[in-house]
Amino acid sequence: MTKNPELLPNSQKQPEPTPRSSPRRARPKRVLFVAFPEVGLLDLTGAQTVFWCATKAMESRGLQGYERCTASLGGGLVRSAEGLVLQTEALEQFRASTVDTLVVPGSPHMAQVLGESEALIEWLRRAAGRTRRTASVCSGAFLLASAGLLDQKRATTHWLMFDMMRERFPTVQIDRDAIFVQQGAVWTSAGVTAGIDLAMALVEADCGHEVAMEVARELVVYLKRPGGQSQFSGMLRSQTEDSAAIFDELNLWIANNLERADLGVEQLAEQARMSPRNFARVYKQKTGRTPAKAVELFRVEAAKRLLEDSTRNIDQIARLCGFGDEERMRVSFQRQLGVAPRDYRRRFAARGQQMT
Repeated sequence: MTKNPELLPNSQKQPEPTPRSSPRRARPKRVLFVAFPEVGLLDLTGAQTVFWCATKAMESRGLQGYERCTASLGGGLVRSAEGLVLQTEALEQFRASTVDTLVVPGSPHMAQVLGESEALIEWLRRAAGRTRRTASVCSGAFLLASAGLLDQKRATTHWLMFDMMRERFPTVQIDRDAIFVQQGAVWTSAGVTAGIDLAMALVEADCGHEVAMEVARELVVYLKRPGGQSQFSGMLRSQTEDSAAIFDELNLWIANNLERADLGVEQLAEQARMSPRNFARVYKQKTGRTPAKAVELFRVEAAKRLLEDSTRNIDQIARLCGFGDEERMRVSFQRQLGVAPRDYRRRFAARGQQMT
């Protein structure tokens, strides 16, 4: 059922000079979510909830929102990786040209899914070029890559699957720090909940800042985490990447000495018992970031914890974490998180700790 007869009376009552474009403007944007056996449930429902909430906000303004459809190759029931069974329509019922946004979720069993999805991958290859935009959530990027949609493009996926992506699809330019990436009409997002961030960005692009803010308030999320925000903390990264293990002791020392103002290359190199030049080169090679960038990330993380859990004021926290003053901390927060320290505290501080 690709036609919406309810649109006909309105288009007849209000004829436009260019009648061919009027029904298209009046019709809700169709967002098609692709389901398959072992699909990740939150990959699908997180983004879907954002579009549902945006539709409510648009309709309250007398505007069209989104028509949300969930479809699989054969239609019918599809079991998610978590065990919940989803009712889906058949993909063949939808002409790609009628789809505004195609959303491809991931799966925690993506290696298995790829081996069983030749027909789905071929459908994606044909359909993606005829939709306005195509997006993947988490490991759904592997299905896009299999369809050739990410060749020579910058993209991201769940951080645990970076190596698998590089091995299987060497032409994909993996962005290891991004929450989501846009490359023309193709969007990819990082692990699981990053699909919410991506959907929020799509809604803001379609519906404007005011509607996106209303969705963010209802869902109790940030309007959006910036696409370049790291997927997980710098300290966690240093503990999970084997290649960076040689700096574990140094990173712990940095975390315990953030109030010091002299955490430059010379001081860190001395602590690591290396020459400054060799230290800077090896640290960047092993961790993927410069020493200065690492120190800033550790300071931001420490400040976040104090903003959440302590009653110290903003300026005290800035000094304790080595920023020197509130303004420098604000600049770092904006660069790393896209939000000011005061706004971060208002959102995440425990009750009774909303001091300024």
